[in-house]
Amino acid sequence: MSNGGAAVVIGDALIDEIRDATGVRELVGGAALNVAVGLRRLGIPTTLIAMVGDDEPGDHIREYLRDHGVELIASDAPRGSSRAVVTWSTSGEPQYVFNDAARGRSIRYDDEARKAISDAGIVAISCFPFDVPAEVDALVDALGDARVAVDPNPRSGMLSDRDEFVRGFERLAARSELVKVGSDDAALLYDEELSGDLDALRARLRDLGVGSVLATAGPAGAVLESDAGVFTSPIAKLPGAIVDTVGAGDATLAAVAASLSAGAPASGSDWQELLDRAMLIAAATVRAEGGLLRTPESLADADQGVFGS
Repeated sequence: MSNGGAAVVIGDALIDEIRDATGVRELVGGAALNVAVGLRRLGIPTTLIAMVGDDEPGDHIREYLRDHGVELIASDAPRGSSRAVVTWSTSGEPQYVFNDAARGRSIRYDDEARKAISDAGIVAISCFPFDVPAEVDALVDALGDARVAVDPNPRSGMLSDRDEFVRGFERLAARSELVKVGSDDAALLYDEELSGDLDALRARLRDLGVGSVLATAGPAGAVLESDAGVFTSPIAKLPGAIVDTVGAGDATLAAVAASLSAGAPASGSDWQELLDRAMLIAAATVRAEGGLLRTPESLADADQGVFGS
């Protein structure tokens, strides 16, 4: 029987090797890991299912998760822990180069993982290898009838087959309670007709059977469509400068999944409140470096946990 107050996150965990004008530094990261830590910071007991190596980077990942109170169920990592070298383009967008472990990531589900999934109120999936059919088959089998929220979160440096990725993602989306998709995801995964039109992509996903779709469009804010209606929210305004946008999407998914963990919203006003709160959390998160979720209330403690363990 599921625990409405608990969550499971499935996806990636890695070391971000940040290279910029100040030098080189390392942060514990990965989209799924960020979502898991974010959920825990929002008060949701959370388990992360991810591939983590038995090596020094893996030790840092495990320590960071322990520090934030997230349980880890680790899949074997024969190539060691995943790593991304992060630089910035002239336009300020992050660019990622992934190691072999990240590009060949694989997740399998033992009895402990399956029990955590079946006990969870919500299972969030982010940055999953949807372009590997065997990985999708194993995921679908492990999920059973779990309530699912999914963010495709593709990375060009990990993507080996775009068409296969879309097939795998849409197979899972069709049985999901919520799908989060961003304008950057649409541009990477879909042909021109859909990549430039988030409304059309939202309609496509709803036609597949997705319970609700959250479409994020950067400075243009977000649109959330469910059976209760279509809800919009602008980018939230908070004091302070925007420092790092890398964790915004992960924070948004964590905030929405936290709200869904105890059940679907009961009314249109509840859906609107869920979306507005998620946008506030995303706005707080981008006001500090790294992917660690922030809330407007926690900004006064802006240095805690940013650099990992």
